[in-house]
Amino acid sequence: MDRFRMIFQYFQSNSESVMNGICGLLALASVKMYTSFDFSCPCLPQYNMAYGLGIMFVPPIILFLCGLILNRQSLVMLEEWRRPPGCRKKDLAVIRYMCSSIVQRAMVAPVVWIVVTLLDGKCLICAFSGSMDPNKFVGFANVSTVQVQQLLAKVPCKDDELMRNNTSRKAVSRYLRCWSQALGWSILLILIIAAFLARWLRPCFNQATLLQARHWSNYIDIEQKIFEETCCEHSRLFAHKCILHFFESMQQEIKLHSFSLPREGEGAKGEEDLWGITDQDQVNKLLKTWYYEKPPLDVSQAHQR
Repeated sequence: MDRFRMIFQYFQSNSESVMNGICGLLALASVKMYTSFDFSCPCLPQYNMAYGLGIMFVPPIILFLCGLILNRQSLVMLEEWRRPPGCRKKDLAVIRYMCSSIVQRAMVAPVVWIVVTLLDGKCLICAFSGSMDPNKFVGFANVSTVQVQQLLAKVPCKDDELMRNNTSRKAVSRYLRCWSQALGWSILLILIIAAFLARWLRPCFNQATLLQARHWSNYIDIEQKIFEETCCEHSRLFAHKCILHFFESMQQEIKLHSFSLPREGEGAKGEEDLWGITDQDQVNKLLKTWYYEKPPLDVSQAHQR
């Protein structure tokens, strides 16, 4: 049990590193899912584009949403954005920093999926084979328009009887695969250049503002964790005191069964640990005050006291 507690505490204290690891695992999972996925183009003019583009863009949307769900900071950011200002004003720069960090991590797996599908080329061939100009390929000469559309739609299906002996099928397939791979490498190059520029041009901007946004975003996350831990500890103490009061009328029976009772000093100490809160309405009022009127980030008065 202690090991699981240590692991849980490590995840809480290193949430940023854990999220980077989760994003990497999602990226590897996206590659594994695509390689194990049985891609079967319907080879029908009215379904090819929907199927090809669906395979290319629907899984990235799912992976993006999974990245948002697994990222704990997304919920913290939404709570910070929606909370009433109260005694503590909201800093939009911190919210933008948190949103940017969350989106960047969540976009890793979808981008990997799209780049892998483009480099493979099957999705683009299935989606746009029916949109090709048949005049560019000699194998479709002297063929009616309806037959041309059917033949172009069957380009991804190399085992089809109509396309097995067609000399232009490979030409159309190579042409679309070439464009798909060129688009995939271009996206990858653009992303690498953007990451390089963001990495090397960051010192040119105001570092003080960036440090402030990073500091207070970490503070909001840690504050939420400590508040939840404190609530759990208070709930345990409050439940303990409620149970003792419930069994107060049964002290004689408890003594007969040799149960240990708290001493008077221990009971007073437990009451002090509850900060003077003795009923449900006071707990609800405290939680409501925390949500609507968070205290300002100033502990000078506490140090003076």
